[in-house]
Amino acid sequence: MDNSLIDTYRSTDYRVRLPQGGWVSIHVDAALPTSLHTLIGEHSWAFITAWNPGSQAQPRTHNHAAQQALLLALRQLPRTTCIRPGMGVGNSWREASLFVVGPNLADIDELAQQFQQHAYVHGLGQGYARLRLSSDRPPHGQAG
Repeated sequence: MDNSLIDTYRSTDYRVRLPQGGWVSIHVDAALPTSLHTLIGEHSWAFITAWNPGSQAQPRTHNHAAQQALLLALRQLPRTTCIRPGMGVGNSWREASLFVVGPNLADIDELAQQFQQHAYVHGLGQGYARLRLSSDRPPHGQAG
């Protein structure tokens, strides 16, 4: 994965639909917005998509089917406490995404690999949002 792709991930606006309506944005290496604190508590969370595996544009029908499969997989994880709609927004693109509360990094790493995603955003409780690179080979890691 090249640095320009990592820079794109870092500059993306990760939007989460709030339960009471409206959207809030998560940004890599920034504190989690206060409007998400009650929803998350001290749990781990992740912002992930199944759209455009390998960062290669796919037909909308393929992306929708993959996103539905990801939603089902997230619902089946025993630690999942909440799933909210999300939207990753860049300069000239946007991808439907999911904000999930509860699963640990190993669970999300596995799903990121299964859905061929290069990276996702995650955090613990009210801490900072971090970009996590995916790989089919350990170790997984933070983008530096």
